[in-house]
Amino acid sequence: MAAPTVRSYFRNNLQRQFLIDRTWGKQSANHTLQTYCILNTQHRVYHATPTCLKKKNIIQENLNLKKLFINKTLDDYVPVITETRKSPLIEIWRLMTVKQLADSAKRDIEDVLEALCFVNTQTSMYAADTVLTNFDLICTVVKKLGGKPKFITSPDNRKVEVKYKDIVKSSPPDESVLVKRHPVVTIMGHVDHGKTTLLDALRNTSVVETEFGGITQHIGAFNVTLKSGDRVTFLDTPGHAAFASMRYRGAHITDIIVLVVAADDGVMEQTLQSIEMAKDANVPIIVAINKIDKPNADIKRTQNMLAENGILVEDLGGDTQCINISALKGTNLQTLTEAIALQAELMDLKGDPVGLVEAVAIECSNHVGRGKLVTALIHRGTLRKGCLIVSGLAWAKVRGMFNESGRPILEAKPSEAIQIIGWKDLPNVGDEILEVKNDKELHMVLKFRQNQQNETLAKEHKEAADKKNQEHLKKYKKLLALRREFGKIKPVFKTMKFLGPSTCTATANTTPEVNVIIKGDVAGSVEAILDLFDTYTDNKLCRLNIVHYNVGPVTETDLELAKTFNAIIYHFNVNISSKLEKEAKEKGVSVRKYNIIYKLFDDIKNEINSNLGEINVEDKIGEASVLKMFQITEGKKKVNVAGCRCTSGVLQKSAIYHLIRNGEMIYTGKLTSMRHLKEEVSSIKIGVECGLRFENITVEFQPNDTLVCFNYRKERQIINWEPGF
Repeated sequence: MAAPTVRSYFRNNLQRQFLIDRTWGKQSANHTLQTYCILNTQHRVYHATPTCLKKKNIIQENLNLKKLFINKTLDDYVPVITETRKSPLIEIWRLMTVKQLADSAKRDIEDVLEALCFVNTQTSMYAADTVLTNFDLICTVVKKLGGKPKFITSPDNRKVEVKYKDIVKSSPPDESVLVKRHPVVTIMGHVDHGKTTLLDALRNTSVVETEFGGITQHIGAFNVTLKSGDRVTFLDTPGHAAFASMRYRGAHITDIIVLVVAADDGVMEQTLQSIEMAKDANVPIIVAINKIDKPNADIKRTQNMLAENGILVEDLGGDTQCINISALKGTNLQTLTEAIALQAELMDLKGDPVGLVEAVAIECSNHVGRGKLVTALIHRGTLRKGCLIVSGLAWAKVRGMFNESGRPILEAKPSEAIQIIGWKDLPNVGDEILEVKNDKELHMVLKFRQNQQNETLAKEHKEAADKKNQEHLKKYKKLLALRREFGKIKPVFKTMKFLGPSTCTATANTTPEVNVIIKGDVAGSVEAILDLFDTYTDNKLCRLNIVHYNVGPVTETDLELAKTFNAIIYHFNVNISSKLEKEAKEKGVSVRKYNIIYKLFDDIKNEINSNLGEINVEDKIGEASVLKMFQITEGKKKVNVAGCRCTSGVLQKSAIYHLIRNGEMIYTGKLTSMRHLKEEVSSIKIGVECGLRFENITVEFQPNDTLVCFNYRKERQIINWEPGF
């Protein structure tokens, strides 16, 4: 079929209804302009508006070109025609002005006014700032301008995108504002080496009596004024193996570390861990060898053990101060405080009391009567009532501050440890606390951090979804391969009988599980328990699931969760009301209280063991060595018989046997016959030869093979979970 001409193409395809080109008679203005665009591709595209057609030179040029090219075919012009038919999108909105419409269409205001004149004859009512209230009129004008309307929200009503920003630490302070501050000293060492007793003696209190089991289970922060008049902030970290995270934080927020080592025990596991943390934090160490009053105390041995682990004390020619003390009897405590003061003087510790507050969360708890309570150590600035502070996604307007004795204070300066109330949510222990200037800045910081967290969660969820999708795709491809192999119409495929239990979704999960809910007195204790659970690895035997954890007493919500998930509630150092305790019994919820972490661990371990099934354990009875294999004929079958000698224990006919060759197990099975000479017997003693015939008559034997005789007995499984207590 011949290609259509330009004239026939225009006549059949470009049916425009307004005729304003009088030069061409009945031909449409679009006809004229499309022809001009085809023949003059270097010019701009002219639209069918009165303004375009007022240019007489264009009309005359169209008339001249019409006679030359109007009968040409469209083979060479189709791309140009296609391009000219694409109408640009023009953004419009309600109640826009004539000027806004012209700017959106990228046209002169005169073009818009003339298009309005063509649509509406009342031209005198339109100006550049005239608001077009008729939305249909706006759409019509856009079409007359050769475009397509695209409705959008008015720019005046659009929400301006706010770029939130995070808060960061202030720049280093000027030397002129720095003042001398007292040191922050962390007491570290192995469990039961006397750390809390030492601190008790330094501040003349009795903290150790209040610690359950005589061990510290959370960080204690105390501002102490020594007899010499020097002020020191002491941090007492737990020495128990389960509280490694607390010791790590204590080492990284301190100025000086006092390493307590018992003279009778010497360097122990947590002592080494404390040394490594101190070196990692680059903090100076003062060694306090405690319990020198004990009869089996050996100070020299302890100093040599420290030297072997990189701590060379002054008595051995090193530069580490070492004080021999007895915290229980108060021996040499004055010397220890002088050593701390000397070390602080050498370090020339200074702080900025005028800048914005910078602190760190040491401990977090829910206090009955005071609400959410955070123990913080001030690093910079002066914290006062009414200050706005933020830590992670938690924030507070300080309603009050208390010292270690619970007495209210008005302000807290650098190196002071205080308790803060007014938190909307509890921060994470170890998180940085920063002061913000006003509510607006606080809002921006929280929004930024929330967006950051949402992006992180979205990324994690996407990775999990992609992983799940890959697993699903893998199963689908496997199923598709089976479909292609067996065919779609085979009933065996439809019932999926050929699929193994691993691919059948209806297969029940038989792995036992223990669900727990953890409630603790402070965030550090909850963290230590969760770290303890992280060491559990026997999930194939029994899964340990943490349904919920939080700081504070047991609530009714905890009971509902425990009932729903069949979970055990462990509350650590917190109480439960008698009403909730009675409700828990009615609902059948197990609520267990513990004050010492290793006793809680023992209970959970016993609970897991009680959920494990019994397994078969082999009890070895005897052992035999194969001398030779004999073949006998029974009917038409040839039967292999092992000629053996019992080398240990007793061989029993009713027992089970392992056939071992070169250390590898070849066969396991039972006997059908045991003969000594020609007599059938039930047992063979050591040193006696015999013939053994197995249920599987095809088993072959070789000289020097070993037969192990044993019986099974049932035994309950026990998990191998040792966190290092």
